[in-house]
Amino acid sequence: MAYRTEALFRDDAYLKTADATVVAVNDRGGIIFDRTIFYATSGGQLGDSGALERADGSRIEIAATITGETKDEIIHVPAPAQAALAVGEKVKLAIDWERRHLLMRMHAACHLLTVVCPFPITGASVSEDDSRVDFDIPDASFTGEEVTAGLMDLVRADHPIFTRLISDEELAANPGLVKSKNVRPPVGTGKIRLVCIGENASVDSQPCGGTHVKSTGEVGEIHIGKIEKKGRENRRFRIRFGPMPAN
Repeated sequence: MAYRTEALFRDDAYLKTADATVVAVNDRGGIIFDRTIFYATSGGQLGDSGALERADGSRIEIAATITGETKDEIIHVPAPAQAALAVGEKVKLAIDWERRHLLMRMHAACHLLTVVCPFPITGASVSEDDSRVDFDIPDASFTGEEVTAGLMDLVRADHPIFTRLISDEELAANPGLVKSKNVRPPVGTGKIRLVCIGENASVDSQPCGGTHVKSTGEVGEIHIGKIEKKGRENRRFRIRFGPMPAN
C-alpha cells in the first residue's frame, strides 16, 4: 500500500517548520507523515535533512528524505540510533533551512543555465555547492566566462520565479516546454507543475517539481567552474557559488 503525503513545499518552498502526524513507519524505520515540508530526492535535487520535535521536546534527526512506491509517498529517513515513532504521533517538522536554501538557489541557477544554453538536457544533479547540467551540444565553442556572464546578467535582472499548473493537454500542445532529452514529466494527473522565470514567464518555463528561490537575484553570484566533455556531443557544465576564480 502506497501512502500519499501532502507536499507543503510545492506551494511554499520557504516553510521552515510544520506540524504533522505519523501515518506509517516502514520495516527500515522510514517515517511517513500525512504532510511534510521535507523535499524528497527527485529530479536531480537532493532530499532535505532536518529534525522532528516530539511532544516531550525530544528530537529525532532526519538524515535524508526519499520517495517510496510513488512520488507522492515521502519517506523521512532517521539518522542512526534515533528513537522510534508510533503511528498517530504528532510532531513538529523542521528542515535544515540553511542547506535547503542553498539547494533552492542552486536549482534556480540550473534553470538559468538552461536559458543561457538552450540545448536538450541529458542529465542534471543539484547539490549544495557544486551542481551540474549535461547538454547535448554539437558545438563546444562555449567558454565558462561567456556562460558565466550570461548567468550573471539574468541574476542581476532579478526576474521573478514562480510556479503554475497546466493540463496534460496543454503540455502535449507545447512540447518545447520539456527540455530534457531523456526524461518526460509525469502525466495522467491532469496537472503539470511549471517553474516560470520572468514576468509572464518571459524568460523561461519548464516542468519541474523541485524547490526554487523567489527571484533570480536571490540566486546570488554564481559561475561555471568547469565544462567537461562527456561524449561526442555531450557537455557537462558545473555551477558553483561565488565569483569565477582568477586565472
